[in-house]
Amino acid sequence: MSQPQQNNRRDRNYSTSRRQEETLLSETLDLARITRVTAGGKRLRFRAVVLVGNRKGVVGLGVAKGADVRLAMQKATTQAKKHLVSVPIIKDTIPHQIQVKYGSAVILLKPARQGTGLIAGGPMRVVLELAGIPNVVAKMLGASNKLNNARAVLKALASFKLPVGYILETPEAVMENEKKAEIFMENDEI
Repeated sequence: MSQPQQNNRRDRNYSTSRRQEETLLSETLDLARITRVTAGGKRLRFRAVVLVGNRKGVVGLGVAKGADVRLAMQKATTQAKKHLVSVPIIKDTIPHQIQVKYGSAVILLKPARQGTGLIAGGPMRVVLELAGIPNVVAKMLGASNKLNNARAVLKALASFKLPVGYILETPEAVMENEKKAEIFMENDEI
């Protein structure tokens, strides 16, 4: 009798994770041919950089190599789904200005008023779109490496300071979060 209950529990967990995966959108940031020279000649592989996000405050990045493009893309997508970051979105923008360095890439993110739109270029734009942040101003100050800039943006999005008591991704707390966000934004003018 206990085994059927256990199977039902597995089915429920599987369907929940399956629904979450279906809502995640995937976008390829970079696809590169990698050649490794060995004693017998050259060995060709592919490296894929894939971003996933639900446009509602969740985004992830995956990097993987494979013998062919399809395999590299699948591996990178799986890795991106394992490394998701929750992004705080307050009044359709980010909580505060932030500058982050990752490797030689330096990025600057600034909050923007409603109606400004997403002002960013290259890999930063893709990450911020998949995160679902509609109003932000962003600038790449360091190197132009796509992978390092994308990782710098993810590092910045994961390191925001939030108002005291602010809860991420809880539908019941949306009204309370908006009140706290208003107080926070009044104290920290844009």
